[in-house]
Amino acid sequence: MSSVTPSETIEPKPASLISAVLRGRIGVLRDYASAISGSAGRLVFSLIYFIALANTLTIAEFGLFATASAAGVMLSRILAFGYITALYRTATVRPALIGVFTAGFIFMALISLPVLGLASFAAHALFFGGEMALPVFLTVIAAEALLWRPVEAVVIVNNGMGRFGRASVLVILGTVLRAVAASAFAFMPVRDLPTWSLLYLAANAVSLLIAAGFFYPRCRLRLRPRVYLRRLPDSLYVAGAEILFYLQMEMDKLLVLALGGAQLAGIYAMIMRLVDLTAIPIRTFTMMLVQRLMRAPELLARTIRRVGLEAAVFVTSTAALAVLAVILHYYPTLLGKNVAEAAPLLGLALFVPGLRNLVEYQAELLFARGQTLLRAINLALLAGLKAVLLALVLVQSLEVSQLVIVLNAVFALLYVASALLTYSAMRLPAKTV
Repeated sequence: MSSVTPSETIEPKPASLISAVLRGRIGVLRDYASAISGSAGRLVFSLIYFIALANTLTIAEFGLFATASAAGVMLSRILAFGYITALYRTATVRPALIGVFTAGFIFMALISLPVLGLASFAAHALFFGGEMALPVFLTVIAAEALLWRPVEAVVIVNNGMGRFGRASVLVILGTVLRAVAASAFAFMPVRDLPTWSLLYLAANAVSLLIAAGFFYPRCRLRLRPRVYLRRLPDSLYVAGAEILFYLQMEMDKLLVLALGGAQLAGIYAMIMRLVDLTAIPIRTFTMMLVQRLMRAPELLARTIRRVGLEAAVFVTSTAALAVLAVILHYYPTLLGKNVAEAAPLLGLALFVPGLRNLVEYQAELLFARGQTLLRAINLALLAGLKAVLLALVLVQSLEVSQLVIVLNAVFALLYVASALLTYSAMRLPAKTV
């Protein structure tokens, strides 16, 4: 007869369960460390890039470039009509089909080019006609939409497959190439906006060649038009939502340029660029949360967890800007003489990054749950609200310092509207892949 008691026979089970949970947690931490390393590297080199460029171009030229680049990011979402989302979902849950959906992305990208071209001409006519030459504007748009957006697709596919280290290296490499281009530009005999636009195009072209040649997973391209047509409505919802998302994110730059001119746009762009830098680590967290929600939509069912995550995003973002504001208060020329003009205003925008990041985070929650149409509707409403609020503020002819202070209230109202729309939509069932 065995001398093992019943209690002894079941004792290893809790131990093995704990071991499995610990392995899972360690795996999550390892993945996050790999992903956040890319964000940390990107943060450092983005700062180098910003310092070099903001202090080489005039303030007005920097404002024009920053606004054109923001328009390019928005217009780049037209490329492939949002089919990048199908590629991302496939990489996350069905990586064996990457070859089919990569061919679909290329196919849809080619079809979308005329629409992208028309939208680019319209954007120039609306916002840049009297300020920026059309060839220079189109060069910036091409760099963002035709070169950098496909690089982002490679990063997204690697993240979807859990290859966070490779994605991080590519993100850092792309930012390094931009920083190198901006540093070289500072020593060139001709340092104007047309020259920089060509350098910017070249840096993004090299990034795409490296991404496609060394970082994209090996796959055999297979064209399946019927598969793509089934996914087209969802992709169009995503494309529309992405355009609206970036429109409401970048609307302030466009309106400041249109109503305040290039000089004010330059100072404002510097402030918002420093605010944007605080969002880089937050986006890594959001990206990983989105992947978990795709697999387990019930993850945020508990209110306490939702509140805790939002508080973490807000506190982290606000603390990051507060630290930067304190440093620039004591060393205003630390980031260069041009940036020194905007440095005293940074602390006045203390709550803007946290509120902006929360609106972005909430939009990604709906994407993760497959609620793409509701996400598009919500973002359209937010874009309209932001346009109205900013227009009301800008026509008041406020001083720049007053404008920055009022922005806190504008983004607070946008956050409240976003929270109401998002969490109302999340009461509906998630749409699984």
